[in-house]
Amino acid sequence: MIVLHEKIEVPRPVREAFDYVKDFRTTAEWDATAIAAEKLSAGPVAVGTQFNVTCEMPVGSVDLLYTVTHLEPDKAIELHGSCRLFEVDDVIHFSETATGTHIDYRASFNFKIPLGPAQGALRRGMEKMGYNSVQGMKRALEDDYPAPTISAGSARADRWVLPGVAHFSRRGYSQGRRYWNPMSAWMGDKHVVITGASSGLGLATARALAERGASLTLVIRNEAKAIELVKELQRETGNTAIFVEVADLSLMTEVQRLIERLLRRGRPIDVLINNAGALFNPRGETREGIEQSFALLLLSPYRLTEGLRPLLAAAPQGRVVNVVSGGMYSQPLRVDKLVAREEGYSGSVAYARCKRALMVLTEQWAEAWASDGIVVNAMHPGWADTPGVESALPGFHKLTRRILRSPEEGADTIVWLAVASEAGKVTGKLFLDREPRTTHLLARTRDEAAERETLQPFLRDFTAPRQQTAKAEGNGPATHAHGLSS
Repeated sequence: MIVLHEKIEVPRPVREAFDYVKDFRTTAEWDATAIAAEKLSAGPVAVGTQFNVTCEMPVGSVDLLYTVTHLEPDKAIELHGSCRLFEVDDVIHFSETATGTHIDYRASFNFKIPLGPAQGALRRGMEKMGYNSVQGMKRALEDDYPAPTISAGSARADRWVLPGVAHFSRRGYSQGRRYWNPMSAWMGDKHVVITGASSGLGLATARALAERGASLTLVIRNEAKAIELVKELQRETGNTAIFVEVADLSLMTEVQRLIERLLRRGRPIDVLINNAGALFNPRGETREGIEQSFALLLLSPYRLTEGLRPLLAAAPQGRVVNVVSGGMYSQPLRVDKLVAREEGYSGSVAYARCKRALMVLTEQWAEAWASDGIVVNAMHPGWADTPGVESALPGFHKLTRRILRSPEEGADTIVWLAVASEAGKVTGKLFLDREPRTTHLLARTRDEAAERETLQPFLRDFTAPRQQTAKAEGNGPATHAHGLSS
């Protein structure tokens, strides 16, 4: 038997330290030997919960099947691990100190093969491994990382169109994640509002934040689908603090009613994630008479975010995350073209123009709202394999499906902007794979000052042509199309 025993002190409340460590998926963040980890059991972490952790060890790469054998909230967790080479029992105790938490970590290895003369060298190697791993846990829980900056490789790619676009693929995600810091910030006291949460990036984001214990308000158009979705998320994550607001965000009357309901509830919003979106072909109008791309992709998040500003300001540090798209790199800001006309209509161009404008709003809000302590950033998910992409852009999906990111990979930077402490140290930026990136790959898309100055007055004063008629009559279905959340 080889026993590893390490102790650390971290400046975090016991509850936060325990909640982070008990989910053994986090080992891939702090354990230098863990290269991947997944939770195999639905529901909250409890006795019987299983994890699979892939580790690089002195004896080679192994897949460890861990099972929680004992759990006392905020006090102890014990796990039994098994692989082809050894059995291991991990015992982790937590205790409160004057400045935070004391963590006592013991791992006992029983090898299934005789070690012979190699045991001494193996023991020394594993002791070093154990020390480095627990020090990694200490750094993760200290959560003292600098403000994010762009890497040299990403900066080089952003100077050229093709290398920059190449980062949108799954490979770009895989390359970026090798340099990421852990995310140990506690979300148990946070309230997050997510639009477009029923599928794709929005659903992946909701699931990840629910697993971290955040209280969620999901804005979904379909009430029946919303009810089933909440049940599914609660079953998967064990988080019961998941609520739904039913609203069709392409209709400004419903956006306003949603704002009023949330203001009446009065709960501060720690994070607002503007994710709802769709790519519409052919051109259509909502029952309020507004061109639907403009209504859903730009006017709606503008009015929703402006309307919820008091609740964002009431949070300790309100955050806004605007989901844009790499397609915006193809378009300059032209306010007179934001409402797409019938002649020469292209759904992808209309989509890209609205996302460009949302990026400009991100920069303007960041500057104007800094005095309120509100951080506003945008992200684009790269090329993600979501239901909306497959249905709205079938040709693109067929051509690129082998290099597309999963919804979870596409949503990762949304989650990071909502959770990570260092993400709150910058505002007004565009992020891809947790790095600030250029907002322009082409010189011809650079914003003109006059266009930027005109944008918010245009959105503020825009009047829905048939809004009053629709409110009075309450009939006429909105035109729907396939959703594309990014």
